[in-house]
Amino acid sequence: MPSEEIQNLTDFCSPGATCEGSMVTVSEGISLRVMTFTPAVDMGYPTILFVAGWITQLRAWKSVLRELTKDFRVVYAETREKVSSGVSRREEYSIEAIGHDLVGLVEQLGLPPGWYVPFGSSLGATAIVDCYSALTSKPLAAILVSPNTVFRVPRSWMIIVTMFYPGLYALIKPAVKWYLKNFRLDVESDREQYDKYCSALDAADPWKLKKAVLSVSKYAIWDRLDLLDCPTLLVGASRDVLHEPENFRAMVSKIRNATTVDLETNKRTHSEEVAHETRAFLTRILQGSGAKPDRP
Repeated sequence: MPSEEIQNLTDFCSPGATCEGSMVTVSEGISLRVMTFTPAVDMGYPTILFVAGWITQLRAWKSVLRELTKDFRVVYAETREKVSSGVSRREEYSIEAIGHDLVGLVEQLGLPPGWYVPFGSSLGATAIVDCYSALTSKPLAAILVSPNTVFRVPRSWMIIVTMFYPGLYALIKPAVKWYLKNFRLDVESDREQYDKYCSALDAADPWKLKKAVLSVSKYAIWDRLDLLDCPTLLVGASRDVLHEPENFRAMVSKIRNATTVDLETNKRTHSEEVAHETRAFLTRILQGSGAKPDRP
C-alpha cells in the first residue's frame, strides 16, 4: 500500500475514531495487512470485516470508511494479491485461496459467532461467498457490493498474460487501461471508476497480478450461492457494466435470504450511501432479534 496512505490512516476514519495497522499471519507463508478502525463510542453494532476488491486501494473506500467508523468497529483486510501482503513464491491467487485466507483471518482475529459481518466488494464479495461454508465462526449477516460471478478475460489477453514477463509490466499497462476504457467501463457516466482502476493498476505488483489473472479466469460462483444462509444485503450498480448487472440479478435469485438495493453506479457504491444502507440493514436485523443499537 502506498506510503502516503499509511502515514495518513486517520484520514480514513470518523473524527474521534482510532486506527492501527498490523500484519496478521493467516497460514504458513501468508500474512495480510489489516487495519482496525475503532469508533469513539461503542454504539452496540457488530464488527465489520471489510474485504475490498481485486488490487483495490484503500483510498477508493475513504468516504465509506469515514461514515462506517462513526458507529462500527471496522477491520479492513487487504487480500493476498495486494502489494502489502506477504506471500511465498509457491502460493497461488485463486478465489479459493483468498477465501481460505479469510477463514484463517476470522480465526486469528477471534471474531465471535453471530457478532461480525463480512463486507465485501467485487472480488472481496466473491471470496466471502466462496469461503462461507468453511467459516467455523458464522457471521450475523453479510454485505456484498457488486460481487463478481465470473471473471471474464478474453482469450487473446490470456495468451498475452501467460507469455508476458512481469518485469516488463510497464509496457503492457497502457494497453490494459485502453481495453478497460473502451470495452469494459462506461467512462462517460462514471469517470471515477476508470481513474480508480488506473491507480490500482499503477500500484499493483505485476508478479502477483499475473498469477491472479491466470487463477481467477476460469472461476464461477454459481454452485456456492445456495450455501450462503445468513441474511445478506446485496448492493448492485445497474449501470456498472464491468460487474455485469444481468449476472447480479441471477445471483440475487439464488440466495435464500437476500435484501437488495440498486445504487446504479460504481461511484455510488463507493460513497456514504452504501454505509447508510449497511447501517439500516444491520439495525433492522438487530432490532428484530431484540438487540437495539444506540444509534438507529
